[in-house]
Amino acid sequence: MIPMKLTRLPTLAANSFRCSLGKISRYGVKGKTRMVWCARNISSETNESKGFFITTPIFYVNAQPHIGHLYSALLADAAFRFQLLQGVPTESTIFSTGTDEHGLKIQQAAALSGCDPFQFCTSVSDKFKTLFDLANIQYTQYIRTSEERHKYAVKHFFSTLMEMGHIYRGNYSGWYCVSDEAFLTDAQVHEVTLSSGEKRLVSAESGHLVEWNTEENYMFRLSKFQSDLQYWLKDENRVRPKIYHQQLQRWVNDDLQDLSVSRPSTRVSWGIPVPGDELQTVYVWVDALINYLTVSGYPELTLWPPDVQILGKDILRFHGIYWPALLLSMGLEPPRFLLCHSHWTVEGEKISKSLGNVVCPQDYMKLYSADGLRYLLLRLGTPHSDNNWSESSAIHMLNVELADTLGNLLNRCTAPVLNPSQQMPPLNSQYLEEMSLTGQKLVEQLVDLPGAVGKHYSDFNFHRGIDVIMSVARQANAFIQEEKPWELKNLPDRTKLDSVLRIALESVRVSGVALQPIVPTLASQILDTLGVPFHRRSWTSLQEGFRDPQHSHLHDSYNLGLRKQLFTKIRL
Repeated sequence: MIPMKLTRLPTLAANSFRCSLGKISRYGVKGKTRMVWCARNISSETNESKGFFITTPIFYVNAQPHIGHLYSALLADAAFRFQLLQGVPTESTIFSTGTDEHGLKIQQAAALSGCDPFQFCTSVSDKFKTLFDLANIQYTQYIRTSEERHKYAVKHFFSTLMEMGHIYRGNYSGWYCVSDEAFLTDAQVHEVTLSSGEKRLVSAESGHLVEWNTEENYMFRLSKFQSDLQYWLKDENRVRPKIYHQQLQRWVNDDLQDLSVSRPSTRVSWGIPVPGDELQTVYVWVDALINYLTVSGYPELTLWPPDVQILGKDILRFHGIYWPALLLSMGLEPPRFLLCHSHWTVEGEKISKSLGNVVCPQDYMKLYSADGLRYLLLRLGTPHSDNNWSESSAIHMLNVELADTLGNLLNRCTAPVLNPSQQMPPLNSQYLEEMSLTGQKLVEQLVDLPGAVGKHYSDFNFHRGIDVIMSVARQANAFIQEEKPWELKNLPDRTKLDSVLRIALESVRVSGVALQPIVPTLASQILDTLGVPFHRRSWTSLQEGFRDPQHSHLHDSYNLGLRKQLFTKIRL
């Protein structure tokens, strides 16, 4: 990890502090003077390579993992792999995921199951970890909030907040949602009529029932940081997609109420005790959010702030208001970027245990393979709108794109009848000047692919990146169909046949390299089948080839690897 140290700097009306990569950020504090502690990346002063820090939300263990949880993890995994593919060193990265294990809902669920809360949490947390391992999620840290290192971080953070005067004791009254474990204002609830005919108030965001509650808690001076949050959100790329950035701005522009950050231990005993007060436990959401500091070694930070924090739209308020405000109060830079994604539905219906339509990822991994399910979720998933899971559509997409378009292209070009020597044949430069319009278009797409796919991957629009790759594969199939290599093999001179095969195989190589963040196992299989050397599997290798065909690896020849079917068609 990149070494970090804490630097104490004075903060004036235009609050400036050096952030983790040597940049300057400003947050107005209404003319007040305060001292700010912030993380400074020492390596930035020596021009060492920057690191990369990405997180998923930690998943609440009151329910079994479903495709929505896996989708969050896959977004982070694909982004993380893309960074590694571009040369970010693994030792300078953090990719964290894990489970959120405290709070009233867990306490109640454990009691219903008749087991100890920690045992209950362990059994469910293990299911999340198993799922992520099966799906080849390449996390560097798996955090559980029941871990001792996390308890230490939470207590240290809470104590520091108290010492700095950001927390006070007070009586809090308001609408409380047990399911969301959150107090809500009058504006955040509305009345509904239940199926029984009874009228009840529910959370406007989640639809869960609320009840009036009054209790003595510790309060965080959230209202003090409204202008800081507004300044943080001035960057229009702070939260994406844009609809969620706008939603967050509306919330922040409303009057922010101070936040209750503890619960009476008589009501919520399964949690981390407030330092110096065993009668109160730390609010589960404050506890949970601090996990991002824990994985960075807090209070001795190794890498800060997170470059990307991925979250579902239902927890945007917690990550977009409470979390940056807490960090700002401590003088720590908020996350650089929040990616907020929408939810998954099944055949148009919201995923619900009561409806019995929960999609179990492991079941579909058995049907489609782990990479097949990865491909589907990243291919079908769009962060800006809810995504629909349809089994028939899923099978059709896998068959058409992985088995037919990409798999058949690979099989045709490596078939012994066309390539008896089982070599990657060299390209003849003269052939490029005589190519058909179909071939010319394919070459243009291959030249453009790195920039187009890289832009989509960087924007977390993996579905669009995959579409570019599939477009190249379809064009390569059209090129093969037009050139008819099965007829060219009968010519005494193999020059044209070899050139046709090399262009088609280069299309497969480029597709395989670009698909590594999406389907790492299948991509590796493609590149192994082609015998592609490891130094030609990086993102920079995509810049080679047709950008300078006169001086490229396209004129080299090397042996193919073991021929193997890429993806077996799924029968309905």
